[in-house]
Amino acid sequence: MDYPSKLIEEAVNQIAKLPGIGKKTALRLVLHLIKESEQNTLSLTDALNNLRTNIRFCATCHNISDAEICAICSSHRRDHAILCVVEDAKDVMAIENTAQYHGLYHVLGGVISPIQGIGPAELKIDSLVARLSNNPSPVRELILALSPTMEGDTTAFYINKRIKDVQLKVSVIARGIPVGGDLEYADEITLGRSILGRTLFN
Repeated sequence: MDYPSKLIEEAVNQIAKLPGIGKKTALRLVLHLIKESEQNTLSLTDALNNLRTNIRFCATCHNISDAEICAICSSHRRDHAILCVVEDAKDVMAIENTAQYHGLYHVLGGVISPIQGIGPAELKIDSLVARLSNNPSPVRELILALSPTMEGDTTAFYINKRIKDVQLKVSVIARGIPVGGDLEYADEITLGRSILGRTLFN
């Protein structure tokens, strides 16, 4: 693709590095920014610079935070006896949007994936074990809310093995057919798990 300016080309190449954005979409965004007022464009760059410079991760749960301890961990309204283990911050936001969970979280920062060179040492598993073992207010239940993939299952199995000596209930999120889904389009593993994980009809 030929660009009328090296500055545009450089901006397109940088924006195209973002996930889900190709060169054409990046070019549309760059042309949009050129049409915007200089103040709007500068506000965007200031926000990105501020994000990159000042973003922090909670010292307790490793979720994205503005302070050393995030608002969820420091809240007295949350149930500190329930801990939900998730892969990353996107999962925390997804669960929070349901308004159905009121416990705390632990963000692993990924899942075990030997193909990608990610082992237990690259994840926040040691801090999870320490958190469960040395917590002044004991955790009653640990929810493993990891993706239903081979990597997610491997990670859940590894965590369960590491905490076998800790006295607490370990549960996993339910896996089954989504609301509005047709059985004929469900894969065999999902359908099988939904049958095995059936509950009483209320």
